[in-house]
Amino acid sequence: MTEYNFDDIRPFNEEEALQAIPRILDQPELKTILDYLFGEGPHTQLIEKGKSAKSLAEFQKVFMDVIVRKILDNTSDGISTSGFDLLLSGTPRLFIANHRDITLDSSILASLLVEKNLESCEFTWGDNLLVSPFVADFGRINRMIKVYRGGKPREMLMNARKLSAYIHQRVTMDGRSVWIAQRKGRTKDGHDQTDIGVLKMISLAGSKNLLESILKLNITPISISYEWEPCDVRKVNEIYISKKKEYLKAPDEDLQSIIGGIMIPKGRIHLGISHSINKKLEQEASNLKKGQILPYCTELIDFEIHRNYHLWPNNFLAYDLLNNSSEYQAHYHEETKKRLEARMQEAVEAIGKDREEVEHLFLALYAQPLINKLKLGLPLDEPKAEEERKQD
Repeated sequence: MTEYNFDDIRPFNEEEALQAIPRILDQPELKTILDYLFGEGPHTQLIEKGKSAKSLAEFQKVFMDVIVRKILDNTSDGISTSGFDLLLSGTPRLFIANHRDITLDSSILASLLVEKNLESCEFTWGDNLLVSPFVADFGRINRMIKVYRGGKPREMLMNARKLSAYIHQRVTMDGRSVWIAQRKGRTKDGHDQTDIGVLKMISLAGSKNLLESILKLNITPISISYEWEPCDVRKVNEIYISKKKEYLKAPDEDLQSIIGGIMIPKGRIHLGISHSINKKLEQEASNLKKGQILPYCTELIDFEIHRNYHLWPNNFLAYDLLNNSSEYQAHYHEETKKRLEARMQEAVEAIGKDREEVEHLFLALYAQPLINKLKLGLPLDEPKAEEERKQD
């Protein structure tokens, strides 16, 4: 792993971060963000707190956590958590998470780790999201690991090996946890499913013994559940178009999705952390051939993500509407119907055609988490959350 130079993909180190803070805080793009979140003004007190930070950890606490909490206060009805007690040991791990929002999934985890005084984490970000020097700086100071998406086949393989080596070094040698999404891109249809290609990339580095290499990473699944799906209308539109022809992103689409995810109301949010898959993997190890190890890992990860996914009233309502039933009517009420129908109508008007198909895709997006639990025989009653942070 020492053969690689990671400078082009790694986050800022401490010295670089302290040099970058004044540069980031003086950017006009940041003022736009702060004006939106806090109202127009110089925001002198917050910016001065950021500039006076003596370490990256302090900057995260006095500046970044304030921003994330403000986003959640403005656009959510509170956040609950479960499983954070599993992180108290400080053992480094590779978090593999479902992916529902471009920036908030990892930002919420980062904020919660800061607030709970737990070890920080590094987060993978596709290079397609680095739409400006400001965003690149902002990402790197927030512990972003750059993931190269494009290139020729050989170039893509070399980049994958380098990313794999970096992840292994950080987790197994440097004692730093890393977050990565279970698949390339966000879940668009509500079906959180691990792409085995992610695990194949991860397995490119480490020891030659695949099982040993995976166990050392201490893979820990994470589920994030938004009551109201970030950018749900955009996601339904992409699925709708993809059924007719190849979907081509607009030049500024990723940026618009980032902004939309931040601004659109999300209702309640739950973030649940699972046990590491190591115990179950070790129990089954003697029965697995080498070619079965990674598929079995994807099964374990998916099971935990579905198990910890928190179902909301609209998930039950969408399932009933999709199946023309009243099986789960005890889980929702009239207000849920009004809100779901309003958002579904927004999707119909935005796409502008095939009302029946658009409504079907929209309902499927919200019903799928319940379908996943039913297929696996998982209980539908949610475990009590460790804590809930509500709006002031």
